[in-house]
Formats: sequence, C-alpha cells, structure tokens
Amino acid sequence: MKTIGLIGGMSWESTVTYYQSINETIRQQLGGLHSAKILLYSVDFHEIEALMSKNEWDKSAELLAAAAVNLEKAGADFILICTNTLHKVAPQVQAKLNVPLIHIAEATAEALKENGISKAALLGTKHTMKQDFYKEKLIAAGIDVFVPDDNDVELLNRIIFDELCLGIVSDKSKKKLLRIIAQMADSGAQGVILGCTEIGLIISQEDTPTPVFDTTVIHSRKAAMLALGK
Repeated sequence: MKTIGLIGGMSWESTVTYYQSINETIRQQLGGLHSAKILLYSVDFHEIEALMSKNEWDKSAELLAAAAVNLEKAGADFILICTNTLHKVAPQVQAKLNVPLIHIAEATAEALKENGISKAALLGTKHTMKQDFYKEKLIAAGIDVFVPDDNDVELLNRIIFDELCLGIVSDKSKKKLLRIIAQMADSGAQGVILGCTEIGLIISQEDTPTPVFDTTVIHSRKAAMLALGK
C-alpha cells in the first residue's frame, strides 16, 4: 500500500471527512482491520485565509509547497491538497515535488464522466466559482459548467467561511443552498458539484433529486484507490 500525503486544515472540519472517507474505502477494498497509510500536514487556516482574502496567492503557494515538500520527505508517495480553492496554486506546488499532486477537479471530472454528466452546476467559494483555475479542468474534460448569479455567489461564500468552516450547520442556510441547486437544475444542470470541501457537511444526496458530486469524497476515494494501485 502506498502512503498518502494530505495537506489539511483548510478547514479541519472537512479534513476529518478526508481521513474517514479514505479509511472507509480502504476497509471496503481490503476488509478486516486494514486502514490507510496517511501522513497529514495540517496548516493554520487563519494564515491561509488571510492571504486568500488579500489575493496573495504566491505566498499561499509557498506555504502549501513547503508543507508538500515536508510530506514528500516524510515518505508520501503522492499528495492531496484537502480543499478546492487552494488548487489555484496547484501548479506551483507540483513544481516543487517529485511525487504526483492529485488534482481535485480532475478527479471530479472523471467522476462526472463516469456518471454520464456533461452539464454540471459548480458550488464553492467565490474564487472557485468565478475564476478559471477550477472550471478549466472541467471544461477540458468536455463538461459545461453552470455557476450561480453574483448574489448567490456571495451568499455561498459567506455560508462557507462564516458558518461551515466554523462547524456551524444551519437549517436556514441549508434551505438556501437547496434553492440554488434547484435553480441550477432548472437551468439545465444534470448534476451539482459540491466544489468546496465543507459543503458536504450540510448537503447530501438525500436532500435533493439532483445528482450530487461531493468533491471531498471523490478526492478521498481517488486517493485510496491510488494507494492500492487501482
């Protein structure tokens, strides 16, 4: 079994899901008392978010690259950045490594195609929804990407940073997210990408008839299968 390197803490709320999902997949595949070989480097999200808010992406890249290099030195065979938004700096991080960085949007595109989805709504932080670094991976895979209007982009961003990253799960906010998903489906989206690793804390497939693609789970399962050489 290969060793998985995780850069977590962005936020730690969703890093918990990574650890759980990876180990559940390993247990499903191997049975018994098997669990994953994982190295976790958990950053201080306060520092990262402060840089993001000031668009100091190069400094964010330096912090994550340093974490990634430490994971590689510790024996990680490949590395995951446990957040969607910080994949904006994935190329800079990969450039510092000799092992692969497993891109969350590429894993998500694979899952969408496997399920016959060619038109998908993307929900996430405003950086993920408005900028191209994430959407371009989906578009390159032949997927049409829908994003909410500007007001709902700001609403989603507030819910993520002011609530979910702090462990606050509100029924009121959940209803707002489900309203956005329904509108996206009415606009032609065949599925919805939970393109922030925290959204899965509040929305699941049981909540909506629209097919849900939780990037946290997708990324985690991809890592587990790669660790098993599958």
